[in-house]
Formats: sequence, C-alpha cells, structure tokens
Amino acid sequence: YKGEGILPASPRDVWECIKPVAGGLRTKWDQNVKDFEVIEAISDTVAVCRTTTPSACMRIISPREFVDVVVMKQCEDGTMLSAATNVEHSLCPPQPNFVRGFNYPCGCFCIPVPGEPDRTELLTFFQTDLGGYLPQTVVDSFFPSSISGFYSNLTKAVKTLKA
Repeated sequence: YKGEGILPASPRDVWECIKPVAGGLRTKWDQNVKDFEVIEAISDTVAVCRTTTPSACMRIISPREFVDVVVMKQCEDGTMLSAATNVEHSLCPPQPNFVRGFNYPCGCFCIPVPGEPDRTELLTFFQTDLGGYLPQTVVDSFFPSSISGFYSNLTKAVKTLKA
C-alpha cells in the first residue's frame, strides 16, 4: 500500500511526529501504534525495534507485534526517511497475547516542498502481513481506512505540535 499527501508543517515537525524512536510522539497520535521499543541499537541510525498494535476492526484483528530492523536517514535535499523490514532477534521472541506480524520492506519519506518551508510531502509504503488467520476481506478493508486515519491523525498531531 502507498500513501501520499501534503501536510501543513515543516519536514522537521512531521519527522518529529513519525520518527521511530522509543518515547517518541507516534504512540500518542497513531491509533495503530500502542507501543514502540528499541530492542537493540546497532548505531545512531539503525536499530532493531518492536512495535505493538491494539486490536482493530471491532476486535476482529487482535493485537499484533512486529520486530523490524529500522534505518533512519537525512538526505542532502532535506528529506528525512525511515525504512524497515522484518527481522528475527533473540532478545525478542514472540510474546503471549500478540500475533506476530511481518513487515516487508516499507518506509516513510518526509520530503520538503520547494519554496514552501511549512509544507511537507509525505510518502508512505506499507507491505505488511498481519499474520494469524484473518480473512483477506478483513485485511483488504482494514488497510485503506488505516492509512487514511494515519494521515488524518498525523495532520492533527503536527498542528498541535506547532501550536
């Protein structure tokens, strides 16, 4: 799935809301992220992380956990990005009460809009296997509304950050 939108905030403010760090803002505004923790910091820009999600779709989708290697980068043009993919890690075996999901290569790109310092183009790419035994119709109905909610809630979060 691909999401794309222009947000009414600087790339730095958008990045502050979405960057994948423990104790970051994402758990406060993203309804699909319950908790985010760093399992192992490999460098300043690469870490193995665990993300948990709450139940969704009127509890048809039970809580999930994802373990990913995440890289963060800032490009010369001011673009800030995070990219991730599933990884297994000895310090993070599957936890009870969670279904282990898998992220295939995915990412978020905060791209400056030329000449408009208070606007950011945000590109998101999601390739997620939710795991478990969900009917494909449930999965297919969940992701579009989830991505729409992500952009809507992020827009509210960056406006709050600026206030």
